Amino acid sequence: MSIVVFGSINLDLTTYVPHLPALGETLRGHSFITVPGGKGANQAVAAARLGAPTKFFGRMGNDAFGREVMPIVQKEGIDMSGIQIDEKHGTGLAVISVDDKADNSIVLVSGANMALDENDAKRCINELDKTRVLMLQLEVPLEASLSVARAAHKRGVLVIWDPAPALELPAEAYQLTDYMTPNEVEAGMLVGFQPKTPKEAKRAAGILRERGVRVAIIKLGVLGAYFESAEESGFMPSFIVNSIDTVAAGDSFNGGLAVALLEGEPLKEAVRWGSAAGAIATTKAGAMPSMPYRHELETLLKEGKTR
Repeated sequence: MSIVVFGSINLDLTTYVPHLPALGETLRGHSFITVPGGKGANQAVAAARLGAPTKFFGRMGNDAFGREVMPIVQKEGIDMSGIQIDEKHGTGLAVISVDDKADNSIVLVSGANMALDENDAKRCINELDKTRVLMLQLEVPLEASLSVARAAHKRGVLVIWDPAPALELPAEAYQLTDYMTPNEVEAGMLVGFQPKTPKEAKRAAGILRERGVRVAIIKLGVLGAYFESAEESGFMPSFIVNSIDTVAAGDSFNGGLAVALLEGEPLKEAVRWGSAAGAIATTKAGAMPSMPYRHELETLLKEGKTR
């Protein structure tokens, strides 16, 4: 069985700066990199590097950005036959700034990602009979993702939904989701308050579960992650690492979570895998390049210390 990712793929233009620029400020940066990204593609790479058979469904433009991104992602061992080349829209683009504290700001130009439609959903649905885990985000049209989630739910495929970038979700989205993984900002958009502590995360998770989510996982950044299902709940403190760039740490978390679930790990251990994967991503520059490899994950799980 495999992991299927239905989502976005971008080219990321990332600058490293002393601080995030204020309105009207011109700022000298330290350095600049150009790498593939997009929440969907990042999560697919994380899953593949951690050892899971992974197939990606999405769109990119017939342009220089797309031609740069495709071969890089293919080298990760991901089945990219689910990619549709869009002749009308350009490849998605993310312009990212990362400051000396490893905080970031992102401007996203969606391009072909927001052109995904029911035909793309049908192509993905045709793969679900061979799938154990489906990964969704919110950088592609919601209706297309809902169609795939409905089909996955009917087939008993585990649906992991990363509600990012956050937007108001219909009731059905919660009911179709097995694992929802917002960070504190996204949780705030969904439940009406931004959790800052494990106690507040517990309250937010309870609201998501009341709406139909089977397992709610609230990511609190450097603090850790709160998780709750009908059977168990708890708080997983974050691993202590030398963080330099938090871009895509949440995507890495979801990749670790998905692979653990694919391999049959229980909830608490799956959240631990996600936490370790997310921590590793913060120790490297860029989005997709920071996704962890299996040996890195196993080392941190074995030897790493938590807060």
